[in-house]
Amino acid sequence: MTEMTDDLSTPLGQKTERQKRRFRLPFTAVQALAVLLGLFLVAFLTVALFTDNPFGGEPVARIALHKPAADEKLPESASGHSQQAAKPAQQAPTGDNKTVTIIDGSSGKRQDVVIGSDAADKTGAEPAPAMAMAGIDQRLLEKSRYGMIPVVADGLKPFTVYAADADRTKAAKMPVVAIVVGGLGVGAAKTADAIMKLPPAVTLAFTPYGADPAKLAERARAQRHEILLQVPMEPFDYPDNDPGPQTLLTTLTPEQNIDRLYWHLSRFQGYAGIANFMGARFTATDTVMQPIIREAAKRGLGYLDDGSSPRSAAPSLTAAQSMPFAKADFTIDAVPTSAEIDRTLVKLETLAKERGLAVGVASALPISIERLAVWIKTLDSRGIMLVPLTTAMLKSKSG
Repeated sequence: MTEMTDDLSTPLGQKTERQKRRFRLPFTAVQALAVLLGLFLVAFLTVALFTDNPFGGEPVARIALHKPAADEKLPESASGHSQQAAKPAQQAPTGDNKTVTIIDGSSGKRQDVVIGSDAADKTGAEPAPAMAMAGIDQRLLEKSRYGMIPVVADGLKPFTVYAADADRTKAAKMPVVAIVVGGLGVGAAKTADAIMKLPPAVTLAFTPYGADPAKLAERARAQRHEILLQVPMEPFDYPDNDPGPQTLLTTLTPEQNIDRLYWHLSRFQGYAGIANFMGARFTATDTVMQPIIREAAKRGLGYLDDGSSPRSAAPSLTAAQSMPFAKADFTIDAVPTSAEIDRTLVKLETLAKERGLAVGVASALPISIERLAVWIKTLDSRGIMLVPLTTAMLKSKSG
């Protein structure tokens, strides 16, 4: 009624300012934004200062490094190399097996994984000393700063002492085939398959890596397998293709490579020889390969060239040292299918009959082990003898 009265009493042509009531917040939008930013900052600082996960859930790994063991003497017989090689290596920390703690960033779940020295970095982290192995002739061991390494003693050589038994008289009169299954030691299951499913005449080659290569190598020897040590060497596409820690490199000095060789030699004992693990560039470089072959020959070992490099200097260098030697003729599972593996095994048979002996290398793939096990059972009926690699080396040398 009042409003109606005001409208009637207002002169025509004039507007009346109507007071409208509006709801207003007690603060502005800028003030609200400032408060929100302040709360976020306080929350962030609280998480960073008072929680044990400053990385906000990002996965992290913790590596436990142990102080070096008591000082160790260098090999006496290798003093010429080892004393020089020790200098750079002494700067590197010694170590043990490492425990890596993997933390799931989303759930926070922790998992401790113990890894061997294969995970050691290339700055020289030291491995755990190899465990004492059964059936090892203590006379053929020499102490190094990494552990025990093979040596010639009392007229005995590791090549002859650790060679697997074989009828060498019979092998000299008929075609023979030697099979070497390599890449063992990393992966206990596949290593166990190779040890148990293949006959003792198959030679097994172990890499220096894995949590406990000595235990697996010992198991292989207990099953009367002859074993080799695979030494990682530089391939052409290094470092894109990296064989692993302590790889022998063309860029290192002879003393540094000898020092790395000692690291590999110390990982386990009982091997009759060494073989290259990759290494197409290294084995083709005479100047870096020569000291390695000379050192291995001095220690009474044989050498297997896996045949991956047609330019390998190993044949001439081992001949110069009168060192037992063999070169693989075929990689049996280069194409890991049943058909291709069987086809390569036929080629191996043919070569053995033509030349008197043939050497094949394979990895420990399940399909490779399966096809080899089947094929080996048929060899006798085909007039071919399966022999350990050392027997093939001796036959080649005598022939």
